Amino acid sequence: MPRTEPFPPDGVGAVQALDPETLRRRFGREVGLLPLWIAEPQVPVAEEIVEALAARAAAGWYGYETRPRRVLDAFRAWMRRRHGWDVDADAVEVSPSVGTSLAVLVDLVTDPGDGVILQPPVFTDFKPIVRAGGRAPVTNPLVIEDGRYVMDLADLEEKAADPANRVLLLCNPHNPVGRAWTAEELAAVAALCEAHDVVVLADEIHADLTLAPHRFTPFATVTEGRAVRWAATHGPLKTFGLAGVCDTVVVTDDEELRTGFREASDRFHLTRNHVFGIAAFEAAYRGGDRWLDDLLDLVAANVARLEAGLPDGVELVRPEATYLAWLDLRALGLDVPELARWLALEAGLALSPGHWFGRQGAGFARMTIAVGPEVIDEAVARLVRAVGA
Repeated sequence: MPRTEPFPPDGVGAVQALDPETLRRRFGREVGLLPLWIAEPQVPVAEEIVEALAARAAAGWYGYETRPRRVLDAFRAWMRRRHGWDVDADAVEVSPSVGTSLAVLVDLVTDPGDGVILQPPVFTDFKPIVRAGGRAPVTNPLVIEDGRYVMDLADLEEKAADPANRVLLLCNPHNPVGRAWTAEELAAVAALCEAHDVVVLADEIHADLTLAPHRFTPFATVTEGRAVRWAATHGPLKTFGLAGVCDTVVVTDDEELRTGFREASDRFHLTRNHVFGIAAFEAAYRGGDRWLDDLLDLVAANVARLEAGLPDGVELVRPEATYLAWLDLRALGLDVPELARWLALEAGLALSPGHWFGRQGAGFARMTIAVGPEVIDEAVARLVRAVGA
C-alpha cells in the first residue's frame, strides 16, 4: 500500500498545512481540527513522480519548454490500459484546470442567460462557474433510493426539453456522493441529451478512483452511433495528488468544440507549459499503476473501517468511486448552521458540510478517506465522543 505517515491531529505539518486564518474563516476554530475536507490523497506521492520531479529540478534550468507528444500519449495509453478507452490523439487538448475547461466550454456552446443543468448535491465549483459566465443554473437533483443515489431521469428529460437549457454538467464519477454511473445510466443520459440537443460536459477527473467491483464508464463510450455532443475533462490531479503541479486535458470528438477550445486557449494563453507539471504528468501516467492499485486497496479498507466504527446517528453512503466518504448525519437532528458548528467545534473535524454542494446536501458531510488507517480511527473516535457528549 502507499506509505502512510503520522497525521497530526491539529493539521500542523500535514499534507494540507493551512494557516490559522483559513481554518478560522472556514470552521470557526484554529487548532485541534482534523482537516479532511479537501479532495486529495493525504499519503506520500508515488515515488516515480517524486523521482521525476527531482530529476527535472536537478536540470538547473526552468525556462520555456515544449510539451513532447509522448506526454499526451502517456495519458492515452493509460486510458486504454486502465479503462479500455481508445482516445484519438486529435481529440485531446491541454487545459490548466477542470474549472478552466468547463468555463470555456460553457461559453462556447451557450449564450448569456441560457440554462446549464446541474445534478446536486454536486462539486462546489459548478454553480459559481455557471453564474460567473452569466448563465443560469438549472437543478436536476439526485435522489436517494435504498441508500443509493440515482438520477431523476424524468426530471432530467423535462429540464432538457426546455430549449433554454443548453448544457448538462455531468459529474462522472460523482463528487461528492461517490456514484460510479453505469453504462446503462449514462446511455439514458446520452439519449435524452441527443433528443433535446443538450451538450454534455462530463467532469471525469475521478475516473481512476473507481472501487471494485464497480467500473468507470467514459461518457464517450456511450455516445457511439449517437449525435449527442460531448466533451470530458481528465488529468492526474485527483488520482495522484498533483493539483498544485499538473495540467488537465479536455477530450472531445466534436470538431467545433475542439476548434473553439483551441482558439480560446491560444487567446488566453491557457497552455503555457509548466516544466514540473510536464514531468509529473508523464511520470504519473507511465509508472503510477502499482501506486494507484495500492491506493484503491487502502481506500476500500478505509471504507470498511469507517463504516464499522461510525456511531448511531451517522451513516455512510457507501462509495462506488472517489476517496470521498459522504456521511449522512440527518438523524442527529441538527440544522445546517448547527451541524457545521457541531462538526468543527464538538467533533473537531474539518469536513465539507453537505450544503456546500447544494441545499440537497443539507444534513450530510464529505470526508476525504485517502489517508492512513490511524486517521480514520481518530476521525471515528471524535465522532463517537461528540455524538455521546
